[in-house]
Amino acid sequence: MTEAETRRAAALERLMTVGRQHSAVTVMFHSAVAAKQGLNATEEKTLDFLQRRGPLTAKELAGLTGLAPASVTGLVDRLAAKGFVRRVEHPTDKRRVLVELNEEKLAELAVFFQDWARDIVAACEEFDAGELETVNRFLTVMTEAQRRATARLTG
Repeated sequence: MTEAETRRAAALERLMTVGRQHSAVTVMFHSAVAAKQGLNATEEKTLDFLQRRGPLTAKELAGLTGLAPASVTGLVDRLAAKGFVRRVEHPTDKRRVLVELNEEKLAELAVFFQDWARDIVAACEEFDAGELETVNRFLTVMTEAQRRATARLTG
């Protein structure tokens, strides 16, 4: 193995370790934020999907979360009971229902992310634009890889 190959293998091994550490603290952070509002991590991340993508059908939520349709029904029931979402008629297909975010209720979660957003900006001060673009590209590739891995697991 060449010196470059050895260095790359060591960097990849370190990346796997750092990635696992990052994943663990991310799950713990989102679990803590969710708990502050009486949610679980799946409920909190479902709200994130709805915020980023807009109203979704239960089938679309099942695809995004990897949950079975019956589980999505329970998830939406819980979020609706807590005031975070409501079911509304689909604009073009009256047989379908959309799950729509209650933006006012979601705003209650924003306070928990404000400090974290400041921390991210401060941490990124040591990186130049090129480095940040590399991180963005890496995270985009890893997001898609993890989406595919999830799809394989949830079939």
